[in-house]
Amino acid sequence: MSRLAIGALCALLWLAGAARADEPPPVMLADVHHLGDPLDLAAYRVSEKFDGVRAWWNGQRLLTRTGQVIAAPDWFVANWPSMPLDGELWAGRGHFELASGIVRRAQASDEDWRRIEYRAFDLPAADGDFDARTRRLITIVEALRCPWLIAVEQHRLASPAELESRLAGVVAQGGEGLMLKRGDSRYHAGRGRDLLKLKPLDDAEAVVVGYEPGQGKYSGMVGALVVESADGRRFRIGSGLSDAERRSPPAPGSRITYAYSGLTATGLPRFARYVRVRPAE
Repeated sequence: MSRLAIGALCALLWLAGAARADEPPPVMLADVHHLGDPLDLAAYRVSEKFDGVRAWWNGQRLLTRTGQVIAAPDWFVANWPSMPLDGELWAGRGHFELASGIVRRAQASDEDWRRIEYRAFDLPAADGDFDARTRRLITIVEALRCPWLIAVEQHRLASPAELESRLAGVVAQGGEGLMLKRGDSRYHAGRGRDLLKLKPLDDAEAVVVGYEPGQGKYSGMVGALVVESADGRRFRIGSGLSDAERRSPPAPGSRITYAYSGLTATGLPRFARYVRVRPAE
């Protein structure tokens, strides 16, 4: 069975085995920040951006941001608080695929789940602003003494130069980037400037709609993916694909993540580079 067929089968099993919550959790979503953009840095708290699977603890079970139940073992969530947590299921820097594969399985093994941490970064239903919620989150996590439940560290930075230096340090160690959250913000659903993500490159998602054939050393393989963005624009992505992915590319209809460096004069992503298939949530 090809890698593509195996991936499709895993996705079908995930969708078939996962129960649907009453409705998706009201998660807070990040806007994009770039170095050099105007920002009242003193108003924000800064943490590492963990490249894992966003997960909402509703007091009884873990859910993806679209409301699918995550089949975490009972021991993993034993004695967790009855109030909601917002965080990331994470397997370490550079291991998104590992974390995603474990979290999506209907019956992942205990051994697999011992490789996962839950990095909690907010208490959505708690009173107070983000600074107050962070203090309460730390108190709750410390009292539980659960090694895989970790309160994300929040930092105050003094200058744009310090922000740039911290970003460079995280990326140099294999991290994805930084998150910035206003200390005086209330938790609210949807996207806005109270929560920002900062990465060396921008990223976005698109849907695969076709292929362009490879030439030269890529003859007989895919040379580029033809993708369509959310606004209906079509463009090619030829960089970032491994030889194995060129031989067995993401299927038409797959949603992929790509990285890019700004936009061209016509509004298309500049230097678009394939990152990965985005699993169904």
